[in-house]
Amino acid sequence: MKGIILAGGAGSRLYPLTLVASKQLQPVYDKPMVYYPLTTLIESGVREFCLISTPHDLPRFQQLLGDGSAFGVRIEYREQARPAGIAQAFLIADTFIGNDSVTLILGDNIFYGGDTFARAFADFTAGATIFGYHVNDPERYGVVEFDAQGRAVSIEEKPKQPRSNYAVPGLYLYDNEVVAIARALKPSPRGELEITDVNNVYLRRGAMRVCRLARGFAWLDAGTSSSLHEASAYVQTIEKRQGIKVGCPEEAAFRRGFLTLPALAAAIGRMPHCEYRDYLEGVVTEARRLGHGQP
Repeated sequence: MKGIILAGGAGSRLYPLTLVASKQLQPVYDKPMVYYPLTTLIESGVREFCLISTPHDLPRFQQLLGDGSAFGVRIEYREQARPAGIAQAFLIADTFIGNDSVTLILGDNIFYGGDTFARAFADFTAGATIFGYHVNDPERYGVVEFDAQGRAVSIEEKPKQPRSNYAVPGLYLYDNEVVAIARALKPSPRGELEITDVNNVYLRRGAMRVCRLARGFAWLDAGTSSSLHEASAYVQTIEKRQGIKVGCPEEAAFRRGFLTLPALAAAIGRMPHCEYRDYLEGVVTEARRLGHGQP
């Protein structure tokens, strides 16, 4: 499965921060925001990526992430000249997707906890898989309605009267039909190709699976100044409490087998002396002690 990271948009809700750098390059505690969705997909087994951003910001992402070899993956880049909805990503990345299935993650969504995603990726064969997360303010999101048997029966975008409290977070899995579906969409009244319209096509076909995320799972949308601060505070709390990094793509790649221990050590050697390097050196030291990851 190939992966798309959608990191475009104007980032107007974070103005004036986004005068300096793209929303997805803003710091979430100790790492750029884009590290978190990248790590989520690496943890789920994705090795081929397409990052989509604005012509202005794309060079900065390329400077940060390069070709992906530092993480044992491959990253290519595509321009989004004008934001026109999440589903536009499938049209921009159609040649990248080719004949494969694809997952799309929003660059300002941060996930932590459990193995729901890894299991969903491993179990995926066809159709579409999305997730449901219980929130207090479902009217801000796409909302999934379930019947008495727990089956999804409707998905509605930003409803004034939500039929459930289950919002759809910004991570989606699709088979190759998604490109044709996106191409056939008509823009919504707000002029966008809506991801909810894509999901409803799969729902009508009986090819939609909705996985409800457990209570212990965390989903943070860092698209506003307040939520950006809250995400940073959450990550800081987890890291200080547990002594592990959240959203560390090098570690995720090593644990997934995308990077060998020597390759990880070499990547660390190119880093300046800092807390991030110290943490990864600890990962290497522990792996060597346990005899893991040797060539």
